[in-house]
Amino acid sequence: MKRFMTTVAVMLTLTGAAQDTTISKQIPSLTFSGYAEAYYSYDLNKPSDNNRPGFLYSHNRHNEFNANLAFIKASYNTERVRANLAIAAGTYMNANYTAEPGVLKNIYEANVGHKLSRTKNLWLDIGIMPSHIGFESAISKDCWALTRSLVAENSPYFESGAKLSYTTDNGKLAVSALALNGWQRITRVNASSLMSWGTQVVVKPTGNITLNYSTFIGTDKPDSTRRWRIYHNIYGIFQFTDKIGFTAGFDIGTEQVTKGSSHKNNWYSAVGIWRYTPASQWAIAVRGEYFNDEDGVIIAAVTPNGFKTSGFSLNVDYLPVLNIALRLEGRTLNSKDNIFIKNGNPESNTTAITFSAAVGF
Repeated sequence: MKRFMTTVAVMLTLTGAAQDTTISKQIPSLTFSGYAEAYYSYDLNKPSDNNRPGFLYSHNRHNEFNANLAFIKASYNTERVRANLAIAAGTYMNANYTAEPGVLKNIYEANVGHKLSRTKNLWLDIGIMPSHIGFESAISKDCWALTRSLVAENSPYFESGAKLSYTTDNGKLAVSALALNGWQRITRVNASSLMSWGTQVVVKPTGNITLNYSTFIGTDKPDSTRRWRIYHNIYGIFQFTDKIGFTAGFDIGTEQVTKGSSHKNNWYSAVGIWRYTPASQWAIAVRGEYFNDEDGVIIAAVTPNGFKTSGFSLNVDYLPVLNIALRLEGRTLNSKDNIFIKNGNPESNTTAITFSAAVGF
């Protein structure tokens, strides 16, 4: 997805250092950028503690003005070295980094990469990185819908580990292999001795089509109760015309019922988003989605049918200038069971109206 962010570059000239004669002289680039998104969300179920349902991790506060995500980022790039450091705050950080200790709760990104080949796009990156799973990021301004889909909220936004990636010269194929500390974790689970693993294949047969297949295999439990988890993430982004685009995704996961068991619990999700941009400053997106986690692997629901929830949303975006987005969204979620609360009573649905203002610089 395109990122609508501008940057301010500070150019530092290499002097006094021996250069590899096989590499042309280069000028390192230190780039600073930032992002801030403020929002107001009103949940018609009026939660008494002002927290929206626990499976929502973005724009999750009711009836208050707040910051979803704000960060300052520094990026360093040369021909064969790259590094990123971003420090962040907001309700998104509070909700997604609760398991991390100390200052790690505010590290949005921190990684270093080295290009292993002089002639090919083969990189090794190590550190805290955006997730290789899903087509939606934490940066709402880069996503077609204002709020995140159920599958994005309940799969990793970020990961910590090492990534070996290769992109063809024409940019039509990119493949990656990853060693990870776990399922959306910076620090590994206590008493867990195993790494987790991931793969990603991205194919762009034309400039208007992106196809992705990502996997995760590992565990999010200590060794004593280890249950292997396998996850598949598939999506396609299709830009049919300059004004009409469609994104479709399907995810499915399995996890052992108990350690060493051949029996597995399953969950899956499907999402589709149509986007219409009648003019350069306006966009309209309609989203339909479904999430089925009957066994409560990812979303616990103590009801007869577990978590079986469908959703619909409609948002309108206005971009008065390139790096600013004003967005309004109405979203409703409907469950097979009464998993929501309204005025102290169980309900099968919840509806919220959210407004956000985001700027990238």
